[in-house]
Amino acid sequence: MAWLELKIDTLPTGIEAAAAALTAAGFEDLVLEDQAEFETFLEGNKAYWDYIDEDLQQKLQGLSCIKLYLEDTDAAGMERLEALLETLRQRADLGGLALTVSPLPETDWEESWKDNYPPQEMGSTLVVLPYWLADADTQGRLPVILDPGLTFGTGAHPTTQMVVEAMEALLPKGGSCLDLGSGSGILSIAALRLGAGSAIGVDIDPKAEDIARENAAYNGFAAPEFTALTGNVTADKKLMDQLKQQPYDLVLVNIVADVIIHLAPVLPQFLTESSTLILSGILDSRLRDVTGAITAAGLSVETIRAKEEWRCITAKRR
Repeated sequence: MAWLELKIDTLPTGIEAAAAALTAAGFEDLVLEDQAEFETFLEGNKAYWDYIDEDLQQKLQGLSCIKLYLEDTDAAGMERLEALLETLRQRADLGGLALTVSPLPETDWEESWKDNYPPQEMGSTLVVLPYWLADADTQGRLPVILDPGLTFGTGAHPTTQMVVEAMEALLPKGGSCLDLGSGSGILSIAALRLGAGSAIGVDIDPKAEDIARENAAYNGFAAPEFTALTGNVTADKKLMDQLKQQPYDLVLVNIVADVIIHLAPVLPQFLTESSTLILSGILDSRLRDVTGAITAAGLSVETIRAKEEWRCITAKRR
């Protein structure tokens, strides 16, 4: 089955009204792309990231459009759309409503998204495999099997790569690992693959707990080897007390600078004199802020790794 992608240019102030008119006329599954809405979303959630894809921002520059899809044989649907647009163009608040029609190649859309997730090497010993490639030849690397469609954390990002490289050098055989901001569970699973005896993943998003547990199961890990928890260690005393009951050889925090800075005062409570803290997700421009916060919390910086604009710190208790 062949499809057409129909792009309708509008104005930021009129995109909602235009979409409502299209929906009322029976055109569903609309995709709205609007730079102003995107930037508003970023501004309201800037505490959760330091880095935004510049290519994506460039693509959205000045953009305000609606996309919908019709079968290339749906002549009646195309006629209805063109007639509707001709009527709507009489409204100045909606913009010109220029229509661009692009044929899409015949593709199995239900399966094609999987092409975006090939095997991804991590460090010198691991390879991340999507679950549908679980039986693929790993060329001697240890597999970390994930459902990449569930949440952030597929091993490709430099921040994750640097944490794995640090773990390869620092994780003792049978050691214990605490992963704060565990997301998909990728770092906890990687630690277990590298020989950790146990790993605990903690995330503030309750969905992440189920996702991490599911991904661990793909790799044959379950409690007590792997434990997934939900909570905020800076606000949940009960969770904090639970986590402090055991020492950890490695504590991992791969988030963003502002969250690391917020966590800094409590991090020493998870560390013994022999523990190592690995911090990643830090832009070079925020490195001084992070090192200042962890130093003030009683930690000393041991090493700083660099990949592209990202930095990864290893630290210990003073």
